[in-house]
Amino acid sequence: MKYRAVVSYDGTNFYGFQRLNSKRSVQMVLEEALSILNKQKVTVKGASRTDKGVHALHQVISFSMDVNIPILRFKKAINRILPADIRIIDIENVVDTFHARFNVVSKTYVYKINLGSYDVFKSNYYLQYDYKLDIEKIKECAKLFLGFHNFKNFVSGYRKNYNLTIDKIDFKYSNDILEIKFVGKSFYKYMIRNIVGALLFVGSNRRSIADIKVMLSEPEKNISLYTAPACGLYLVDIKYKNI
Repeated sequence: MKYRAVVSYDGTNFYGFQRLNSKRSVQMVLEEALSILNKQKVTVKGASRTDKGVHALHQVISFSMDVNIPILRFKKAINRILPADIRIIDIENVVDTFHARFNVVSKTYVYKINLGSYDVFKSNYYLQYDYKLDIEKIKECAKLFLGFHNFKNFVSGYRKNYNLTIDKIDFKYSNDILEIKFVGKSFYKYMIRNIVGALLFVGSNRRSIADIKVMLSEPEKNISLYTAPACGLYLVDIKYKNI
């Protein structure tokens, strides 16, 4: 029987979502817990391969089980097995053709920045940035990233293709917390964190908007700026057709 589940986790003590040898990954922890219920190995597919330290409020996974457990019991049973930093918050039966990653229509990420006084309790959950920022300049620069571009200068690692579309970038600023929301069908490795880093450099007058235009229009120049730390990044929503 095929299932779709929504998973929330604190990424601080995970080496990302994807299984990585013996490192503690979200995929590994979920597969171990589900295999206990299934009494044999379960393979989990995730909608997004979040990096080490990245958090998720709404990650989506798909998997198949041999045993048939009523949904209400299933959620309680699996959460009793899972460690405290990860929870399944919703679960349902889906058609056999559903795939958590390949059927995605859009993903939403939020990057959180503390622009106020350093708070030790925010250290794993926000970028704590001590430069003065021109938020209006950041908003203006962010418009450059909207639409279809070659993002090679904002992606870590080699790919055959660096092209994709960012549908929306929104901002929220309240009580010294700046949140930057990104919406698109997919994002490449470190891409959001590199874009945030570029925006922060522009906002703190260490780079100009013209510099960012060059990075987008001339991807072969191999220009890199600042990769914002993983702790401020959250996967907050994933949408599918008819789900």
